[in-house]
Amino acid sequence: MFQAAAEKSDVAWASMDISDDDNPLWEIFNIEIVPTVIIFKEGKAVFRRDGIYGRGLSEKAIDETMDQMKLLATTT
Repeated sequence: MFQAAAEKSDVAWASMDISDDDNPLWEIFNIEIVPTVIIFKEGKAVFRRDGIYGRGLSEKAIDETMDQMKLLATTT
């Protein structure tokens, strides 16, 4: 779902697989569930959307997150 949403977007994005339990990003960003989407602007986390245990993120939630990403990309 993320790939399809990203293909519709004109905002640059990247994803990181943190499935390894020893990955320090779990603690650095206080991630408790996958997927968790964190949007950064100028190196700072400015928006976060955590998945729901047992369900992940709905298509609607992903679309709303991509819209937020577009909004943040156009604001200063």
